[in-house]
Amino acid sequence: MTKAIGIDLGTTYSVAAIIEDGQAKVIKNAEGENLTPSVFAETAQGHKLVGSVAKSQAAANTEKTVMSIKRHIGSDYRVSLNGRSYSPQEISSFILRKIKSDAENYLGEEVKKAVITVPAYFNDGQRQATKDAGRIAGLDVIRIINEPTAASLAYGLDREDIQTILVWDLGGGTFDVSILELGDGFFHVKAVSGNTRLGGDDWDQRLLDYFAEKFLNEHGVDIRSDKYALQRLKEACEKAKRELSCQPGVKISLPFIKPACPPAGWSEADRARAGRTQNGKLKDPEVSIDRETFEAITSDLREKLVGPTRLALSDARLSPDEIDRIVLVGGSTRMPSVRELVEKIFNKKPYVKINPDEVVGIGAAVQAGVLTGEISDVVLVDVTPLSLGVETQGGLFTKIIHRNAAIPTSAGQIFTNAEDNQAVMDIHVLQGEREMAVDNFSLGQFQLTDIPTLPRGKAHVEVSFKIDVNGIVKVSAQELHTEKQTGIKIDASYLLSDEQVKQAVSEAEAHAEEDMKKRESLEINIQADSMIRAAELVVEEKKGKLSTSYLRQIESVIFKVKEAMAQGESGLIKNKTEALRKLLEKM
Repeated sequence: MTKAIGIDLGTTYSVAAIIEDGQAKVIKNAEGENLTPSVFAETAQGHKLVGSVAKSQAAANTEKTVMSIKRHIGSDYRVSLNGRSYSPQEISSFILRKIKSDAENYLGEEVKKAVITVPAYFNDGQRQATKDAGRIAGLDVIRIINEPTAASLAYGLDREDIQTILVWDLGGGTFDVSILELGDGFFHVKAVSGNTRLGGDDWDQRLLDYFAEKFLNEHGVDIRSDKYALQRLKEACEKAKRELSCQPGVKISLPFIKPACPPAGWSEADRARAGRTQNGKLKDPEVSIDRETFEAITSDLREKLVGPTRLALSDARLSPDEIDRIVLVGGSTRMPSVRELVEKIFNKKPYVKINPDEVVGIGAAVQAGVLTGEISDVVLVDVTPLSLGVETQGGLFTKIIHRNAAIPTSAGQIFTNAEDNQAVMDIHVLQGEREMAVDNFSLGQFQLTDIPTLPRGKAHVEVSFKIDVNGIVKVSAQELHTEKQTGIKIDASYLLSDEQVKQAVSEAEAHAEEDMKKRESLEINIQADSMIRAAELVVEEKKGKLSTSYLRQIESVIFKVKEAMAQGESGLIKNKTEALRKLLEKM
């Protein structure tokens, strides 16, 4: 069987891994990095950029750069770029196609199969949409597995003693809690919980709001009114969040922003305080924050981590002191306040000897190795995150498969007609935990027709659910007297149809051919991105050692390279990159 790769398709970063000589190994991308930014962009000429090169030009091309698309997958959200509308599945497929290409370059052979991870609390629609994204990218997605489950595979494969672990996964856009029993190659998921709308992006947004207010109050500049300055502030906030995990405070500055006129009535003292010259221009706008303040403005976000944790413990019928080890996954778990919260809940320090950014991708590779026969003696028992059922009379939600049932699984229940001589029965399929149907996720509807016309309560219809190993659902209904049957594979109205998927696959293949022709253009973008990162590192290291004017000159040229990348003109990018290289050589 051909090799299969494991992919952690993340909100902010994605990772791919492979099994080599029985061991999981992260695959470096074309830029030589382990992490690929989950960012997609189009230039003014319609050229497609993915990963680091897309992220680098974002400040100069905000309207045509897409970030954190994972938060919208499985919804009717659309992105409009250069006059064309894209679904989240299609945007995700561009990221997956790059990962596939990078893996093929590394392995020297075509990659056809993949295991892709999703948050444990993803519903059926989101899982199906993720699988569709893989199909559009040209991948046979042989398994969809939960991210915390993948992390446990990477963590516990070589352990022989049975133990209970809790995986805390705080990524860029989602939060998951999974409790597993593992040991001697056996992995049994006992409970999952989480929040698909909570992640590191929310901490970044708090910083952005804080800094935007500080710039307004201290310098009279509304950053949020300038889309280019706002994107640069977003990038600075992500960096500041990381730095606050290892130092007590940070400062950020945004040189070259276009300041608005100072407020009417400002005195010269006001201008001086705000760092403005006599003609109103900003000298060097800079604001700061300390870790204590950062933790204060994000305290409510941390509180949102507690509820899903308590729910998972309750579902597993365990107390905090019965958890043998807490494993942290996701870059956002590096924040000291998050680790302190874990220690407070469980009265023990979390396990931090694994790389939280890469562990999910490694676990996905382990699962791929199990499915392709490269790894043996491993048994994985996963669970469904939410209950599944149907709407019944009065708008009630009747559960047929309950939350945390081991998958694959199937179950059925017999229902009867609610009215005399009812010839048609509407089946409304739902997923969730609320008592009323309206409060749960609607997965789809279908009809069972030609039911024998009988008095109320005399017809008998069996509704059956089947969940496969990917957590994807099929529902059927059968009238037991006539044995007439119908059903659906859950495909909520906002998902792509098979025809749309086929069309998207064809278009993706056409773009792949175009990408081959544009290889030189992409390499120029990669070189520009590398030069930008090298220059930004120099600026960081040389602060206080070189003159402010020289550092500002470097920063100005860096931004010109980013503007060239946004315009998509290869010749211009090459020229601006060369100018930046020569400027650095003078040092």
